[in-house]
Amino acid sequence: MEKFRWAYIGSGGIAHSTAREITRGNHEIVSVYSRNMQKAESFAQKYGAKAFADFEEAVCREDVDGVYIATPHTSHLEYSLRAMRAGKAVLCEKPVGVSVSEVVQMTDTAKETDTYFCEAMWTWFSDVALTVRKWVAEGRIGEIKDVTINYSFPGIFMPKTSRVLTPETAGGSLLDVGIYPITYCYNLFGVPERIECRGILRKGIDIGERVILCYKGFKCKLNISLLCVKENCTIKGTKGKITLPVFFHMASRAILSNGDGKEIYKGKTDYITQFDAVANEIRQGRKESAYIPFEATAECMKIMDECRRQMGLVYPFEK
Repeated sequence: MEKFRWAYIGSGGIAHSTAREITRGNHEIVSVYSRNMQKAESFAQKYGAKAFADFEEAVCREDVDGVYIATPHTSHLEYSLRAMRAGKAVLCEKPVGVSVSEVVQMTDTAKETDTYFCEAMWTWFSDVALTVRKWVAEGRIGEIKDVTINYSFPGIFMPKTSRVLTPETAGGSLLDVGIYPITYCYNLFGVPERIECRGILRKGIDIGERVILCYKGFKCKLNISLLCVKENCTIKGTKGKITLPVFFHMASRAILSNGDGKEIYKGKTDYITQFDAVANEIRQGRKESAYIPFEATAECMKIMDECRRQMGLVYPFEK
C-alpha cells in the first residue's frame, strides 16, 4: 500500500513527536505550514517535506491525503475549518477547540463539506485503553465502586512563554492535562450525572484542579496538576480492580485483579497506531471516526466547559 501523505500545520514539539514516529511507518509528510518560516523549513528538511508560508498552498495539493493540525489550541478552529472547506480530511490535535461551541462548528462543517474530521487523542486508539474498556464492559471487576486517576506533569517549570502557561493560547492544566482523564472516564462510563470541580488559578490559567465526575453508584476522582509528576489509575469494583501503573505517557500495561487471580495486559499507547487508524478510515471513505464520534468530542468538551465555569476560568479572548 502506498504511503499516506500528510500536510502538517504547525512545526512545534507535538509535530516533531508525531513526525518522528509516523515517518518510520507507512506515512510521509509532503508539506508543512507554519507562521515561522524558519521553523517550517527546518522541520521540512528533517522529514523530507516542503515548507510553505501560505496555508492554502501547503494544504491544497493533489498529493495531500490528510491534514494534521498541531498548533496552539486557539488556532485549531480556524485551520480545521479552512482545511475542510478546501475538501481535505482533518486530524486535529486535542483539544480540537477551547469550548463546545467551537467543537460544534467543526463537526457541523465536516458534515456540510462531507469531509473527515477527527480529534487527535491517542488514548482513544490505544489497545491498552480499549482493553480496560472491554474488561469493564464484560463485568470482570463487577459493579464499579470507585475510580481514581492522578495525572500531573511539571508544566509550571516550562519557559514562561510556553503556550501551556499562556492565557492567550488557552494554557493551563485542564485543556492540556485534564482532558486525558476526563476523556478516559467518558470512554468508560459516558456522561456523568454531576460534575464537581475546584481549581487553583494563577496568572490567568489553571495550574491544577480536582474534578469529580459523579455517576450512579460511584465517583471518578481526578487529580490534575502542572506542579509535579504523577500518573496512575485505579478502577475498583465489587469483584476486583483494574490498575494502570502508568496512566498516560506511553501506557503499556493494565493489571486486572479479581477472584480468578491476576491478568496483565501488555500493549502500547503511541502515535502511529492513531495515525494508522485515521488513515485507514479516510481511505475507507468514512467522514466520522468510529474511535471518536463527533458526539464524544463534544460531550468531553462540555465537561471541561463546566469545569471552567465552576472555577471561574475565562480566557482573555473570551472577555
